[in-house]
Formats: sequence, C-alpha cells, structure tokens
Amino acid sequence: MIYGVFFALWGGVVIGLIYWQAASYLGRVSDDLIGRQAAYFSMLDEPTRLRALKDYDTLETRRLNAWGEFDARGNYLSGTITALPAHIPINGDVALLSEGVSRNDVSGNDHGRVRAAAVRLRDGRVLMITRDTSIVDRIGTIVLQALLWGLSLTVIPGFFGGWLLSRGPWRRVHAIREATLPIMQGNLSRRLPVGRRGDELDMLAGIVNAMLDEIERLLGEVKGVCDNIAHDLRTPLTRLRSRLYRLQQQFGENSDEAAAIDACMIDTDALLDRFRALLRISELENQRRRVGFDEVDLAEILREVHALYLPLAEDRGQQLALELPALPPIHADRHLLLEALSNLVGNAIKFTPSGGLVEIRARPAEDGPWVDVSDSGPGIPPDQRDAVIRRFYRAESSRSTPGSGLGLSIVNAIARLHGYTLEIAGSERGARLSLHCIEARVA
Repeated sequence: MIYGVFFALWGGVVIGLIYWQAASYLGRVSDDLIGRQAAYFSMLDEPTRLRALKDYDTLETRRLNAWGEFDARGNYLSGTITALPAHIPINGDVALLSEGVSRNDVSGNDHGRVRAAAVRLRDGRVLMITRDTSIVDRIGTIVLQALLWGLSLTVIPGFFGGWLLSRGPWRRVHAIREATLPIMQGNLSRRLPVGRRGDELDMLAGIVNAMLDEIERLLGEVKGVCDNIAHDLRTPLTRLRSRLYRLQQQFGENSDEAAAIDACMIDTDALLDRFRALLRISELENQRRRVGFDEVDLAEILREVHALYLPLAEDRGQQLALELPALPPIHADRHLLLEALSNLVGNAIKFTPSGGLVEIRARPAEDGPWVDVSDSGPGIPPDQRDAVIRRFYRAESSRSTPGSGLGLSIVNAIARLHGYTLEIAGSERGARLSLHCIEARVA
C-alpha cells in the first residue's frame, strides 16, 4: 500500500510536469503566432487588411480566431470582436484574457479564455486579434484523464497483485512464528523452516538455526556439568550422612558431641535437598514428560492443596482461604501441577507472619484459567520479581528464612513445560503469584 501510494503521487508529479511543459510550449507557440499575425496585418493597406482579416476568421472552421477594429477611443468599428478590453496592452506582449471577449459571429456565443494581441494602425485605429485557448486547455483534460486511467490501471492491479504476492511470504512468516513458539517454551531442539529459494527469509532462518545450534550446545554442556555434579555428589553426601548418624549413636543424646553432629547432619540434609531440587529442575526442563499429559480437574487439585496446607497454616496462626468458581478441565500433568501449586502455597505460608492471610483464588478466562496465590507477607520488590525465579536467588528479606532458593525455579520450570506463564506482582497486603494455565499454547 505504501508503494502504491508513493507510485500514485510520483505518477501525478510526472504527468503534471508533462502537462506544464506541453501547455507552456503551446502557449509560447500561440503567442509567437498571434504576435506575428498582428504585426503582419498592421503593415497591410486598408482594403487588403480587411480581406485578409475576413479570411483569417472564415478559414478557421472551429471559430477559434477572431478580430476587431476600434477607433482611438476604443469604440467598435468592425470585426467579430465587439468590445476592446480596457486592460489589454497596445503594441505590447500577447495577453491571456481569462474572461474571454465579446464576439458577434455565426456561433453567437462568447468564448472562454483567449490569447489576444492589440496593435495601433497608422491612422490611429486599434486592431485586436485573438485565438481561443480551448485546445491548450483540452490538453489538461486529456492529461487528467490519462492520469486517472493510468492510476486505475496501475494502482488497483498493483494492490491486488501485491496482496497475491504477499501471501507466500506471509505463509512462511506464519510458519516461522509457529516454529518459534516451542523454542520460546524452552524446546531448543526445534528449528526454523528453511525453503529451497535461498532468499532473505531463508538466509535469516539459517542464521537463527545456526545460533540455536550453538545455544543448545552451550546450554547442554552447562546443564550436563551441573547435573553430573549434583548426581555425583549425592552419593558421597549420603554416605557422609550415614557415617554422621552412626557416629552420633556413639555419644549420649544430650552430649555436646551429639549436638555438633546433629548440626552437621542438618547441613548435609540441606545440601541433599538442593541437589535433589537441581536434578528435579533438570528433569522438568527435559520436555519429555509432555507425553504423560491428560485432562485434569484444576478445581480438585486446588481443593487438595488447600486441605494439605490448612493444618500447617492453622499451626502458624494463619488463615488459608480458598475461592473456587466453576473451572473447565485443562490439559496437564496432574502430579506436576500439584507440585507447582503446593510450592506456591507453601512459599506464601512460609513468608506470612502469624495472624496473616493466605488466599488461593481461581478465576476463569477465555485462553485458560488463572490461579492467584496472595499473602500478607513482606511482598517482593518490583526490581526483584524477575530474579526470584532464578536458581538459588533469595531476596534480602528472606535471607533469614530457611530455604534453598529453588522453589520458584521449580514452579517456573513446570510452568514452562506446560506452556503456562508465572506472573509475580504485588497485592493490597503483600505478594501475589499468578499461574496462567494457557490452553492455546499446549494444544
């Protein structure tokens, strides 16, 4: 459309320039012709001039030529022009009379614009001859019609042809967009489609695919190193905990040695929990659990989470509220979704002070239901909401609270596996974490 509009404007400029040049040229030719004719007639004697002027008028079948003789005061004497315009120069340049002149010829009509020249004869009389400019003006009409026809025959087929030509690239762009959705969800094994044309889109897709190959290789190496470290250290840590436990049995229950060994065992258990969480995240990011997805009842899972954490909330002096409207079934892994929602509710209870409120609220939407978990705790600052889903990250306000900093990382990994989104925001009292179960992305 932009090209069509540009072409139309430029075509108008070009045709306008052609019209201006043609009209200017014909105007100069007419002025030169009329000036020469007026000078020629003024040089003739009276009888010869009258015969020549009559011939000048009658030989023009289109009645474009006209003449008139006037006395020194401008009164009409003879000819087809009956009135001498007051502003026409005598013995001057050819003038363009936009209002025409009064004529008394066989047509009986006053003509439009004319080019006129007036000369003073030897006896003081004034001779004026004119030529109608309708031919020159007709050129403008012809050029305008040519412009309209040219635009209609160029712009309209151009728009239609552009629409037809754009369908192929649009289908390819749509295919590229569809191929990028799994990549955005973490499936780095997918690649953009590359055709056989070798055009700009294929070149761009090839560059992106090469970049994805390198990203997948680097992430695979980093992930492999992390997984190997976590897996290899679990065995010696488990053996270490067993030895500490046997050593603890050799001392009395209330001895200082037993207390020191018990502290070491607590630290060892924390390390084992972190390694288990890392391996769990690695398992979730593997994308292979999608084959186990099925239709699940989200409302039933939320009721189960509420019943599971209600005793814990009551022990801490908190209220755990559940707002559950009618929800449609969703396509998901039931155990993973239960784990993600349990992590969200457990986090909210952990950071909510005694006497606070934790609320689980579900709300339906066209593209999939939302699950909001709100608490009345300290909240998450806006500048840290993107960072809290990273592994081992802990906000300053939660440094004194026990934990590994992997809970939200596991929730985010489960959400990415399902094609869901995890949003972190503030509420009226503290923090609000929302899980959007988008059905369209997992279809």
